[in-house]
Order: sequence, then C-alpha cells, then structure tokens
Amino acid sequence: MLDQATKLAAVRWLPGQGVDLVWGAVTLRLSRNAGAAFGLLANAGVVVALAALAVTLVVIWSVRRVPGRGYAVALGLLLGGSLGNLTDRLVRSPGLLRGRVVDFVDFHVWPVFNMADIGIVVGAGLVLLFSWRQERRGRE
Repeated sequence: MLDQATKLAAVRWLPGQGVDLVWGAVTLRLSRNAGAAFGLLANAGVVVALAALAVTLVVIWSVRRVPGRGYAVALGLLLGGSLGNLTDRLVRSPGLLRGRVVDFVDFHVWPVFNMADIGIVVGAGLVLLFSWRQERRGRE
C-alpha cells in the first residue's frame, strides 16, 4: 500500500524536471520503466510481468514453511514489492501486462527506483542473510 500511495503522489505532484532533496544528492523525479530492474529488458514487458507474477506465487507458497519471524518479514517485503510493481504492470498504460512501473527516487548514481524496489532488495538481502546464518549454524 505504501508503494502504490507514493506512486500516486509522484504521478500527481512531481514535475518533469524533479524536485531536489538533500542538497541535490537525492531527486524525486518521475520516471516510467517498461522493463525489469534498472531498465533491463525494456522490450519484454509481458515477460517481466509474468516473471513478477511467478515470484509472487512462489513467495506466497513459501510463506507456509518459514523457519522464523525474520524470514516471514523478509518474504513479506518481497511479496509487497512484487505486488506493488506487478500492480503497475497490470493497470498502468499502455495496458494489461505491459504497464510501465512508476519510479521516482533518484540518487544520481543508481537507476531511479520506488518503494516496491526497496522492499524487493531488502527482502532478498534478508533472505540471503538468514539463509547464510542458518547454514553457518548447521556446520557448527
């Protein structure tokens, strides 16, 4: 919900040139991404949307067997991020499964991103961290 609310605000209020925050280090600038993360696969919107749907289904299926609260939080972040960007692909222009994802946070050294992307990256990082810790404990 946070992702979609911030995207609605970005679409409504951000001017084309963006708004500088933090002494120009961060700019809120409206951008629309037809591809995958970092603008990759720009001409494969349907494939990216179907992959996002598959990730969403795998995360939902995996939640039934989480080994702890940390994993549950990580999978929740992954699920929220996946659903946020998938929603854009389903309902935004130019149409079903081809919609462009709204991005608006620009650090000028990284591709423009959104709250869903943050959830996906943090969630995936936590899954890797918890998996590594669990594997390490198994070897001790």
